Amino acid sequence: MNHIGIGYDVHKLVEGRRLILGGVEIPHSKGLEGHSDADVLLHAICDAILGAMGEKDIGHLFPNTDPRWHNASSKIFLKETARQVAFHDGRVVNVDATVIAEEPKISGFIAAMKENIARELGVSSKRIGVKATTNEQIGFIGRGEGIAAMAVASVELPK
Repeated sequence: MNHIGIGYDVHKLVEGRRLILGGVEIPHSKGLEGHSDADVLLHAICDAILGAMGEKDIGHLFPNTDPRWHNASSKIFLKETARQVAFHDGRVVNVDATVIAEEPKISGFIAAMKENIARELGVSSKRIGVKATTNEQIGFIGRGEGIAAMAVASVELPK
């Protein structure tokens, strides 16, 4: 039986941090603020997959109060999320995600993001969709104060 989940994440852009999206470091004057590497794309995907399984969100698995996750790569979170799917005798069918950012432009990095995501989930990159859009200069994203991502995941589970 296929189950569908939705994920969303947003982080503030700040000076002095690297910008990591989809497990790829992207050259930019600011990075995302957070306890881990604050990869909004991978966080949204984790939440979509966890939601498809009917589980709690990423914050319950990797709380920002736990020092083990300070500056941790979010690829660790995605790999553990995939492990949770396998533990429940399931498999990730596909993921579709959108990054919402005024800048930087990320189109040149999407192929590498898809490969990272596919590798950690153990699926073909053909089953991973990553898109980018702006917020048309509206709101905090439009003013370049943050980046958001949303994702949908399909997970096949025995029941």
